[in-house]
Amino acid sequence: MPWPLLLLPLLLLAVSGAQTTRPCFPGCQCEVETFGLFDSFSLTRVDCSGLGPHIVPVPIPLDTAHLDLSSNRLETVNESVLAGPGYTTLAGLDLSHNLLASISPTAFSRLRYLESLDISHNGLAALPAESFTSSPLSDVNLSHNRLREVSVSAFTTHSPGRALHVDLSHNLIHRLVPHPAGASLPAPAIQSLNLAWNRLRTVPDLRDLPLRYLSLDGNPLAAVGPGAFRGLAGLTHLSLGSLQGLPQLAPHGFRELQGLQVLDLSGNPKLKWAGAEVFSGLGSLQELDLSGTGLVPLPEMLLVHLPALQSISVGQGVRCRRLVREGAYPRQPVSSPKVALHCVDPRERAAESPNAL
Repeated sequence: MPWPLLLLPLLLLAVSGAQTTRPCFPGCQCEVETFGLFDSFSLTRVDCSGLGPHIVPVPIPLDTAHLDLSSNRLETVNESVLAGPGYTTLAGLDLSHNLLASISPTAFSRLRYLESLDISHNGLAALPAESFTSSPLSDVNLSHNRLREVSVSAFTTHSPGRALHVDLSHNLIHRLVPHPAGASLPAPAIQSLNLAWNRLRTVPDLRDLPLRYLSLDGNPLAAVGPGAFRGLAGLTHLSLGSLQGLPQLAPHGFRELQGLQVLDLSGNPKLKWAGAEVFSGLGSLQELDLSGTGLVPLPEMLLVHLPALQSISVGQGVRCRRLVREGAYPRQPVSSPKVALHCVDPRERAAESPNAL
């Protein structure tokens, strides 16, 4: 075998990552992952979960990239708990499944490289302003807490232009305070926001955020009318599934969402609407989910307002796809192909012969 071919597998093995363990703080587990040629670069993941509140502050290796402090019955977190040589390079921190009722405004001030933060499944009732301004966060999970009122400004990070994903689902949020117009710091670059299963009765004002994904599932929204999504022209995915109460869709309620591609209204058996004009303005919409709503609008009515629609789900698992019928040939110069929706019920298909087309 030629030497270049013989050396190639060895070179690939040297460059790819390899995992080993190393001595760690008693009770914790330290897993080292090496990278680069001949393992010239390494990162350590430290797991100190499920050990109890006595574990903090815990010393960690200098090259620690991720620290798991979940399920330790921690009641408070401040700057001194997250201090030490290994914390300066920390990129991921897991504080989920603890007993945190509050966090210090400066708790994360020394974590200059923190990208991912999980504080889900705690008892947080408030979020201090500017809690994350020292870190370049890209992912924050605050789901399953007891937050009631949250300020958008609280998510301003050290890297204001970096895309941020925020999960605030399963809280008690009844109000989301918009970013002040004259604030000294720019609005956070939240591109994905999960507000599912809270207590929002109206669509919050999110006009200063570069949102692309928004979930309001499970909220007691009373109505969606004109102006509800003002300033969200860049939104591509919107989920309004399983809304509580008697939600009503007013005509032109989505007209500000010119860039929306996916709209989920599933799981709303009591949903009321005022005709196909509800979907006017959604010129970019490709997927519409109306399953579990009882709404089966006429395909012709939908296609007038949804020129880009490719598929729609209705009823119980019925899926319709856009179908273009070319018509007779030769086509007249002024004629245009007919567009319709071809719907398939999987229950009927299952009853057919396996060889049927």
